[in-house]
Amino acid sequence: MSTTTAPLFPTLRLRRWQGVLLALLAVVLAALLVFVIVQPIKVLPRIRLAPGFALRTADGSLLTNESLRGRFVLYSFTYVGCQAHTCPETDAIMRAVQSHLRQGRIGEVPVSLVTIVLDPENATAAALQAYAGRVGADPAIWHFVTGDPTTLKTVVGAGFEVFYEAQADGSYVFSPAMFLVDGWGIVRAAYRPVIHPPSADRILQHLNVLEREVRNSRGIARLGYEAAHLFLCYAP
Repeated sequence: MSTTTAPLFPTLRLRRWQGVLLALLAVVLAALLVFVIVQPIKVLPRIRLAPGFALRTADGSLLTNESLRGRFVLYSFTYVGCQAHTCPETDAIMRAVQSHLRQGRIGEVPVSLVTIVLDPENATAAALQAYAGRVGADPAIWHFVTGDPTTLKTVVGAGFEVFYEAQADGSYVFSPAMFLVDGWGIVRAAYRPVIHPPSADRILQHLNVLEREVRNSRGIARLGYEAAHLFLCYAP
């Protein structure tokens, strides 16, 4: 009797563990399926690293990408004499975002606005200050910066992948774009009129999505945010 039943015990234990493992696998797969379908956590994509830079401000000091670490930063582009439809529209969006920021913060995260001026030959300190005054920029939040032509091409053209070109009449042709960068220096949203048209409401929504990620992705909750990135649970 013992010789026929003894070998069954290891087999039964093995089958029991196999059943437990299969049940756990089914639960995990079901949870992942629900996560992908329901998307309880929304994130912004990690597009690429924002370019490093050291650019001159209206008061003659340098603003660098390292000095902006730990902040959310919204970037735009212009030139001193810009009167085309593109620049006033972008300036209005930046001004609307600025007006919604309380003490320059979203939650506990400080926010800066940076407009890169493409024509350094015209972007004197007085011209930058005049532009900032014209659009109602708060100097504590919204910075106008420029640099030498080579640096600008590296930062704007190569780094942000924004095309621009000077014209014979002193104007500039450029691809209008805005970029939202997180506190780690990663581009999290690129707003281009043809693909992802910018608006103050959409940018503010995205700032709040980033703030929730910073606030909540700690400890075990971080796994949920990493899963949201893995399964492309992106905010609209």
